[in-house]
Amino acid sequence: MRELRGAGVFGGVVIGPVYFYAPGRCTVSEEKTEDPAGEVTRFEIARGRAQAQLKALYEQALAQAGEESAAIFDIHQLMLDDQDYIDSVHGLITRGRDNAARAVQKTGARFARTFAEMDDEYMKARSADVLDVSQRVIDILCGAEGETPGLSVPSIIVAEDLTPSQSMQFERDKVLAFATAKGSSCSHTAILARTKGVPAVVGLGRALTPDLHGKTAVLDGENGTLTVDPDEKTLAAAQKRLQKQQKDHAALQALKGTPDRTKDGRTVKLYANVGNLEELQDALEQDAAGVGLFRTEFLYLQAADYPTEEEQLAIYRRAAEMCGDRKIIFRTLDIGADKTAPYFDLPAEENPAMGLRAIRLCLSRPGLFQTQLRALLRASAYGNVSVMFPMISSAREVEKALEQLETAKESLRKEGLAFDEKLETGIMVETPAAALIAEELAGLVDFFSVGTNDLAQYACALDRQNQTIQQFSDPHHPAVLRLIDMAARAAHAKGKWIGICGELGADTELTETFLKMGIDELSVSAPKVLPLRGKIQSLDLSR
Repeated sequence: MRELRGAGVFGGVVIGPVYFYAPGRCTVSEEKTEDPAGEVTRFEIARGRAQAQLKALYEQALAQAGEESAAIFDIHQLMLDDQDYIDSVHGLITRGRDNAARAVQKTGARFARTFAEMDDEYMKARSADVLDVSQRVIDILCGAEGETPGLSVPSIIVAEDLTPSQSMQFERDKVLAFATAKGSSCSHTAILARTKGVPAVVGLGRALTPDLHGKTAVLDGENGTLTVDPDEKTLAAAQKRLQKQQKDHAALQALKGTPDRTKDGRTVKLYANVGNLEELQDALEQDAAGVGLFRTEFLYLQAADYPTEEEQLAIYRRAAEMCGDRKIIFRTLDIGADKTAPYFDLPAEENPAMGLRAIRLCLSRPGLFQTQLRALLRASAYGNVSVMFPMISSAREVEKALEQLETAKESLRKEGLAFDEKLETGIMVETPAAALIAEELAGLVDFFSVGTNDLAQYACALDRQNQTIQQFSDPHHPAVLRLIDMAARAAHAKGKWIGICGELGADTELTETFLKMGIDELSVSAPKVLPLRGKIQSLDLSR
């Protein structure tokens, strides 16, 4: 018996045979070309063929795994249309005399490095997308397009790493789990696993070797282990957990349609955090009562240039319509710190987490802010829309943001464009300053939403992107809880409601504490909605 340890990215236990996947790759020649024009043409033909393949993969993913997984291949098509990417390949061919495959390889490596050097884990993981797209074009140029792997029985897919297109090659009913030597919780292996509901472990390292192929294994996506050739005791324990999983899953599904109410009758709004329409659909399927945080910045992060008012309106309107009567709270642009896009041309900062980001960026670029506010206001005509401002640290910032909102309203009135005149506004309480002056801020807006991730970072002086100091992190630090309690008391004193949309909102060890503080709303990721509902229903606050 061998137990390999990595990082679990989606929970659950499975038992089955190992299928070791090792795709063949062509060797790219470094030979220079004597016909640059011909190589440019070869590249364009290969690029077109890759686009067609990605479109087919999009349709396949849409049918098998839903819109969130399919969106990956939409993004890949956009990457192949990126003018900087195309210009780089053309330049390497025409000026550097590289052959087409070598030019694509160099360009892919350079773009991947750019993503890999970003602080944000999500954006860092996108380096794999660039390499995946580039390798697809290279394979076409070299005539080395791989065959679809065939699985005769449901198996645990084991590989050094898996790109989105590789993951989609396997028939869904033949995949028990994924296990990779590389990868992170933000990799597409992880995203696809969570979307498909497939247990997965990443970062297993060099111990993941081809000799595992065909052997029986137990994969534990919760504890991050892969046990090969398990003994009878390990196998029996895994089978027992499997039976419990099936029972627990059925119990969670039975919670759909039931109230988010404690045993003593206290009701709390249970909403979801989403970043796009696909995640919104997942949240609705998990029976979330509304959306407590729609991260609008992902619309900007996935674009090559500033999205227009109409482009934003199309997304915001669709989201509002999907929610129907359910509330949807849009957070205005939160770009900066660990979330950046090249076209913003943000200045280099020694401490970007405390620099030009979120509301500070929007107030310093009123044209950018007006475009988004107009789109959000117009979307409010199609649903139960609210807007909140992030990273507030002073009353003046709130006043200036509301002035900008009023300017946008006035421009829409003049143009005769509809919007909700009674639109609710709120702020994110994610700086200690906002919590300390919460009573003053509560007089300016309709609600608070506590962003516990940043609040803990600033209160404890712990950079949440710095993995080397995570040992000093305490999610339940009393200072953080006191700041939340302070904000809750201030909100209620002014007759306003308060929610939590950070990670602590899904921490069931704190659910009772939050409800006793008077927190009115909890907003969590879609998969955590039903487990949190179960926790809420188990509580009796009268004791």
